Amino acid sequence: MVCLLAHLVATPHTVMSLGKVARSLVKPARGVLRSSASALNRSYAAVAEARAVLESELDGIRAAGTWKAERIITSKQGPHINVDGSRSSILNFCANNYLGLSSHPEVVQAGIDALKSYGAGLSSVRFICGTQDLHKNLEQKLAEFHEREDCILYASCFDANAGLFEVLLGPDDAVLSDELNHASIIDGIRLCRAKRLRYKHMDLSDLENKLKESQSSRMRLVVTDGVFSMDGDVAPLTGICDLAEQYGAMVFIDECHATGFLGPRGRGTDELLGVMDRVHIVNSTLGKALGGAAGGYTVGPKPLIDLLRQRSRPYLFSNSLPPPVVGCATRAVELLLASNEISQSMTAKTMRFRNKMTQAGFTIAGSAHPICPVMLGDARLASLMADDMLKLGVYVIGFSFPVVPKGKARIRVQISAAHTNEDIDHCVDAFIQTGRKHGVVS
Repeated sequence: MVCLLAHLVATPHTVMSLGKVARSLVKPARGVLRSSASALNRSYAAVAEARAVLESELDGIRAAGTWKAERIITSKQGPHINVDGSRSSILNFCANNYLGLSSHPEVVQAGIDALKSYGAGLSSVRFICGTQDLHKNLEQKLAEFHEREDCILYASCFDANAGLFEVLLGPDDAVLSDELNHASIIDGIRLCRAKRLRYKHMDLSDLENKLKESQSSRMRLVVTDGVFSMDGDVAPLTGICDLAEQYGAMVFIDECHATGFLGPRGRGTDELLGVMDRVHIVNSTLGKALGGAAGGYTVGPKPLIDLLRQRSRPYLFSNSLPPPVVGCATRAVELLLASNEISQSMTAKTMRFRNKMTQAGFTIAGSAHPICPVMLGDARLASLMADDMLKLGVYVIGFSFPVVPKGKARIRVQISAAHTNEDIDHCVDAFIQTGRKHGVVS
């Protein structure tokens, strides 16, 4: 073979033939290279154009004063925290840590124990190999807490809302939703094929009109937040249940900003208003009052929960809640099942803040809820005042569009059972000082 190759290379005719072959190969190769380079340039141009569009959008957010910066906390969550760039401890008045359980010693220890006994995670969805006895135990306790038949856990309440309506409602059904419902409810409803009717915020007359309009539907579901998180106002559940019963509809509530502390035993808005037996489905979260880690859930009739386990996409295609999160939440629920002492301390502290701020000349939205929105109107003003509050040792955040409607910017203050009266008074004093600086109060 070597001799043959040597002979071929040495032959003039062979050399000429090989040259022709090489040239015939180089021509299309050059064409391919030119084509690839052209395609690559088009790709670079598309990326550059997309980057320019994104940068323009970001510039618009900054110019409007609605840019949302993320402050870095360097301590555990609680009424007193450490913030990167601040030299001393900061009072935290904007966490959803309503009962102060995020760093409660027993809750933290329960998470440590679950980590040691059950590991960091399941690496699986629930129906494959992701259900441990601690998941079933938490579901049982949550069903007991809400006095419902059964419970299903999700990675978040956003997922619970995304997974419910598509399963429950079909094209022959109708969903009637408050216009200011949480974004996760709105997104969840978009996924279902039911007829969608939106009624004016907490307007029972408009709700009744929508119920009349949808009477030909097979099933109808009235959907509302129990407490609306931006304003701290409580849904008129008694009237909603009256109308639902009159027109043969079911009632759903999202209780993320009520579970654990509203009502005599902290069961939520339905307990507060005496309609626990008239509300059919409840979604809520483990990420606020119940330990503050993560997770959400649905409680309701067992056939519904069973069907959600079979068809709810966020449940079927998301990993199980990690054991430490489940352990923390379980202990938080156990504490609330054993006593309502923590939740009952909220009322006096909430009213102390609201009354003192109102007396100082501020406008506080909502009523008697730990969410206390300090209404300012202007997005830039809300952001500047929040920055000045931090300099005075109080951590609050300005809320503006698209989180709230344009022209309704505010600083949302949230009271925790872990706050002392001294903490609350210090926060009010800081607001007065900052409000005078910016001409909000005199």
